[in-house]
Amino acid sequence: MERIAVSPRHDWKKTAEEHGFDFHSLEGDPYWDESAYYKFTLEQIEDELETAAENLEEVCFDIVDRVCGSEELMAKLAIPDEFRDYIADSWRGQEKNLYGRMDFCYDGKGPPKLYEYNADTPTSLYETSIFQWVWLEQAMERGLIPKGCDQFNSLHEKLVAAFGKLGVDSTLTFACARDSLEDKGTIEYLADCARQGGLETQSLYMDEIGVDPEGHFTDLDDVTIPWLFKLYPWEWLLREEFARNIPGSGTHFIEPAWKAILSNKGFLPLLWEKNRSHPNLLPAYFEGDPEARALGDSFVKKPLYSREGWNVEVTVKGVTHAAKDGKYGAEGHILQAYQPLPDFGGVFPMCGVWLVASEPAGMCIREDRNIVTTDDARFIPHVILD
Repeated sequence: MERIAVSPRHDWKKTAEEHGFDFHSLEGDPYWDESAYYKFTLEQIEDELETAAENLEEVCFDIVDRVCGSEELMAKLAIPDEFRDYIADSWRGQEKNLYGRMDFCYDGKGPPKLYEYNADTPTSLYETSIFQWVWLEQAMERGLIPKGCDQFNSLHEKLVAAFGKLGVDSTLTFACARDSLEDKGTIEYLADCARQGGLETQSLYMDEIGVDPEGHFTDLDDVTIPWLFKLYPWEWLLREEFARNIPGSGTHFIEPAWKAILSNKGFLPLLWEKNRSHPNLLPAYFEGDPEARALGDSFVKKPLYSREGWNVEVTVKGVTHAAKDGKYGAEGHILQAYQPLPDFGGVFPMCGVWLVASEPAGMCIREDRNIVTTDDARFIPHVILD
């Protein structure tokens, strides 16, 4: 794994906007950054990153099954009482999942180590699937990178195929929160994939969804919503006023409700407890567990529901460094072994491996100047070249 400086395309912003990539810069700072790329060998991709994600997906399912059969574990994950049966039923009913992203610490030398599983509402999807590939092809054509480069990226094709196998038998509604250009761009891209997969779609904001007198969710025309892709986390959704209507609404959700378990940081201690010899896992414990003393004076404290590094604390040799202060933490915390990201001259890349219908499908690299990857991280493209 190497980080290689490269000249950006002179027209990359124009190209991004022509491809509908309107959130290439956020608050005036570049989010997409092609002043460098990361180079991997095929062996590193296939034998390390892809294999790690594939193997971990299976053991993750074992944990979901275990949690769905335990009130005690549901409580440990701070899942509201009134939705525990609904979540368990979604798992036992084999409701299909679409996508997720496993975030790994990887330096190309040792085995990838799982930091967490963004299993419910991961973003950076369009730029991984489409714009990263556009960069690859144009950079080779213009002599910016060597001929013969490839990319770990079958994301688009697999998304299109997966939408066609979800069993959607009517209009699929896509919804996200307002005021996020990235979220809006993500659902527009996914809706396009769904249409290519043969589905009819419509898009809404979450606050445009209504509830009829029978408790069914409705669109702006008061038509019921039988299928809903929501770029809105389950932990938020289950705490909304209208959440009481979810179990009886008749709406099929993508992602399914059982993803509330995998997207919860509390699944990491459960994963470690049952798979302590797994080469791709880091030791993890619930805060207050006496066994957490094994972590010593270097560990990471994560809220169960934290997103984008908010309220994460890193303690290194007894000295604590806090990431962004946010609204998470009241729900409880886990402690995870400290595994620093590789340092490439003051920048720290994290490898996100995408899964579609539980199969590895591509990779994105988000690079931060902090030891905790936050929403300030930049997207850096990658290549495969032996």
